[in-house]
Amino acid sequence: MKKYQIPAYIQMFYFLLTIIWPFVHLESFLKITGPKTDIWLVKTVSLLLFPYILLIVYVLRIKQSPLVILAIMLCCTGLAGIDLYYYLNNVIRWTYMIDCILEILFIGYWIFILKIRSENKSVPNEMR
Repeated sequence: MKKYQIPAYIQMFYFLLTIIWPFVHLESFLKITGPKTDIWLVKTVSLLLFPYILLIVYVLRIKQSPLVILAIMLCCTGLAGIDLYYYLNNVIRWTYMIDCILEILFIGYWIFILKIRSENKSVPNEMR
């Protein structure tokens, strides 16, 4: 595994865990994240993360497209923004701030990758 790819693999694993957890053990998911009234919505939002895993795979294995990276970053921005807004309005538990911090770290990683790409005008060998 190349050193620049490690955070992307961590993000894929984290998204996969987020997708699977409410389906595999809803009780523990709700215990950690707090009670929900619409379980169908929890599962729907979880599944909506799956295409972003595929986008990360695309960036790692096929082509490091700035547009695809931007889509991944927008996903992270949306998730972090929603976490922060609803936490500050006392709607969701503090555990969502862990997700917010992780999403911000993922955004930082993708900014770093875009910066390297723009400076070198090519994909670093470590990313191929």
